[in-house]
Amino acid sequence: MINPRIATKQDMPRVLELINQLAVFEKEPDAVEVTLSDLERDGFNSNPKFTCFVLEIDNVVEGIALVYPRYSTWKGIVLHLEDLIVNEKFRGKGIGTQLLDAVVKYGKKIGVKRISWEVLDWNEPAIKFYESKGANVMRDWDVVQLDEKGIENYLKQL
Repeated sequence: MINPRIATKQDMPRVLELINQLAVFEKEPDAVEVTLSDLERDGFNSNPKFTCFVLEIDNVVEGIALVYPRYSTWKGIVLHLEDLIVNEKFRGKGIGTQLLDAVVKYGKKIGVKRISWEVLDWNEPAIKFYESKGANVMRDWDVVQLDEKGIENYLKQL
């Protein structure tokens, strides 16, 4: 196992495989709409929309952490951890810790005031992992979203 590194465009096929694996784990196997082209375009241009850390075992990406900046009206610049994914067969071997370490170091380096992410309320192993690292799992907050159809429906009401 080697230390996490910043992903390259060449890593994106494997990153997409792990994203799809996570969707199955989260009981949403058909929810992934992002394509390889989307990842390559959005992450590797003059204004990348995300930074992705990868960790390899035997030259195969087995874990990723994808982050992007947000702006908090209370804190200023914050970092959002969209997903921390470890291949199922390598969970519990320290990969998640190494990836989270890389994200936190990166956040400190770029001067963010907070790092935020969501976790499914039934994913107790992840919740325990994050709490063991000192994260505050805010169980009294709900995630609110408008999906693509919701956006269209909203705009029709205007």
